[in-house]
Amino acid sequence: MIEKRTPGLSSLAASAAMVPLEAMLEVKKKSKQLFIGIPKESTFQENRIPLVPESVKLLVNNGHEIHIEAGAGAASNIQDSDFSEAGARIAYSHEEIFKADIILKVAPPTQDEMNLIQHNQYLISILTMNLQNEGYIRHLSSKKITAIGFEFIHDENGVYPIIQAMSEIVGSTCVLIAAEYLSNAFSGKGELLGGVAGIPPTQVVIIGAGTVGENAARAATGLGAEVKVFDNSVHRLRRLQNRLGKRVYTSTLVPSILLKELKNADVAIGALRSSEGRTPVVVTEEMVSEMRVGSVIVDVSIDQGGCFETSEVTNHSQPVFRKYGVVHYCVPNIASRVSRTASTALSNIFTPILLKAGEEGGLDEMFWKEKTVRRGVYMFRGAITNRFVAEACKLPFKDLELLSAARI
Repeated sequence: MIEKRTPGLSSLAASAAMVPLEAMLEVKKKSKQLFIGIPKESTFQENRIPLVPESVKLLVNNGHEIHIEAGAGAASNIQDSDFSEAGARIAYSHEEIFKADIILKVAPPTQDEMNLIQHNQYLISILTMNLQNEGYIRHLSSKKITAIGFEFIHDENGVYPIIQAMSEIVGSTCVLIAAEYLSNAFSGKGELLGGVAGIPPTQVVIIGAGTVGENAARAATGLGAEVKVFDNSVHRLRRLQNRLGKRVYTSTLVPSILLKELKNADVAIGALRSSEGRTPVVVTEEMVSEMRVGSVIVDVSIDQGGCFETSEVTNHSQPVFRKYGVVHYCVPNIASRVSRTASTALSNIFTPILLKAGEEGGLDEMFWKEKTVRRGVYMFRGAITNRFVAEACKLPFKDLELLSAARI
């Protein structure tokens, strides 16, 4: 039986096929001009600056306004004219810089700078929680500011980009420092770090197989030294060997084995890092006393207390002291020793973050979309959003992830 079609329905279906359908169009994001102030660092021997002229030019060309205090880049051999030619405005007063919406700096604000910070501002800097106290955090909180500690920024894989970049620089630099203090020019025992034909290579012991330890091992082996790395993580030791592309002596932190190698070491580098709190002391004073006279200790872990019992904080002006005839270099901020390189590394990380914030409509909007940066927020509009900071200062904790979900 042949089905009989209804002419009216067929024509209606045909005409419906020609009717355009509704579609969702992407709404263009509302970008925002950022007003960024970069003060001159006043913290003792902090030579870095968070943005270099190339990054300033890129940000200004994208519509952002940047004010930089006169002389802010001098310690990194960057002139005011370099910044002004890149489009920044040079401010000749510390107070003027703190009128910006976003304060971008390297070191935490000093007490004088805390008084200049305005209500509801944004602060991006390192926090260095082990050097702060409850009163410091309360003062920041009272200003209702939003603060990002860049040492807290990390991704899902546990990679801390700024810590990693600084650790790479420090790892290479600490080997060069050790080379200096082995030479006669620095009253050392007159040895070349490395090795040449017919002469046994320098013995270098590295405690810690993280980013600092890996880069120190790479630099030392590149110079021809014999490197021995200690760490309690077999995974990190194996990763270090794979990344170096060669087998180096590795061991877990067994005191008797460590002591045996320290007795023969020309250089010992402390590269342990604690996830929170103080770095554990793994080299006792007795072990240091058995090291060779004229050997060099570079304790990179000193910013968390140090992993050598004999370590004491020094500075770039008086970087070393001797104990049991062993040279101790215990400067916390080694990256400032090569401030131009370190500043460029910081700038390479901050610039994409600031560009993204502008595209998303401001820092607040970016927090909701960029979890990596959101993890660096330790204070949001005056509320403590980092559990470690809240517990250390015995202050109420507010979960930023919940704020993000609720879009408050």
